[in-house]
Amino acid sequence: MYKYTIEPFQEMFAAPDFLLQVLWEGLVSGILYALIALGFVLIFRSSRIFNFAQGIMVVFAALTLVGLHAMGVPAWISVGLTLVVMLILAISIERVVLRPLVGQPDIILFMATIGITLFLIGFGEIIFGGENKVMITEELGIPTDSFVLEPWGGLLILEQKDITAVAVAALLVAGLLLFLNKTRMGRAIRALGDDHQAALSVGISLQTIWVLVWFIAGIIALVTGIAWGARAGVSFALEVIAYKALPVLMLGGLESITGAIIGGLMIGMLEKLFEIYWGQPFLGGNTETWFAFVLALIVLLFRPQGLFGERIIERV
Repeated sequence: MYKYTIEPFQEMFAAPDFLLQVLWEGLVSGILYALIALGFVLIFRSSRIFNFAQGIMVVFAALTLVGLHAMGVPAWISVGLTLVVMLILAISIERVVLRPLVGQPDIILFMATIGITLFLIGFGEIIFGGENKVMITEELGIPTDSFVLEPWGGLLILEQKDITAVAVAALLVAGLLLFLNKTRMGRAIRALGDDHQAALSVGISLQTIWVLVWFIAGIIALVTGIAWGARAGVSFALEVIAYKALPVLMLGGLESITGAIIGGLMIGMLEKLFEIYWGQPFLGGNTETWFAFVLALIVLLFRPQGLFGERIIERV
């Protein structure tokens, strides 16, 4: 991430190119937050399970990719093998963890995802170790150069890996929306989200849908892991970044794909603006660690279902 000089404070507002730089940084972060949140939303819509393990899945996918390449496997073959690993992980979670817990209270399923998180942390550390690793961006053909634009006579620095991340994320979201709206399996996932019991009564296989959505969440985790790894390296510290998806979900709603996307973009840009224009001058900086959570809390005080979530009415 770029570091900015905050002297003098008034001059920053008078520099449109600086504002664009801040907004661009926030946009890239927000898109990656939104991708992680999409994994949460898909699993929750189809199974009513809040997947606490989505963050560690981002780390595990990225570590698997880097680890396979370190063993001498070519980069794009490593990507394919990593997708196979995420499919095996999805099948294993459905067979070993979720299927035996069908019909159990939601809190039991939530605790099961915490167990999956702890298992993947321990398993990952045994296989890959705990040190930081470098993402294989150049081997994947991801450009690492940067170029400079000169809007209003100033400077706007754009890194090509960030542009690539934005483009790939947009294509992934578009493909996901097409899949959910135009394919039979996608409509089955939506049906489970709209009316769980009715979907099961017409023969939709819960087990098949669970495997599918966990695998899709694994694909999203891999794309996010590559993008974040290109910016900050690959280690278990990425799990902390993945937790930024939680305020995105609180802001956008647990069941709304649109909310996940818009919520991620809002939090990414607003936290960057707050950090630069308010946090560093007046609060000593480091506001990015808590701003998103405070913003989500304020929204929940007025809209408990989130900005795009549906109000739930229970009759007793």
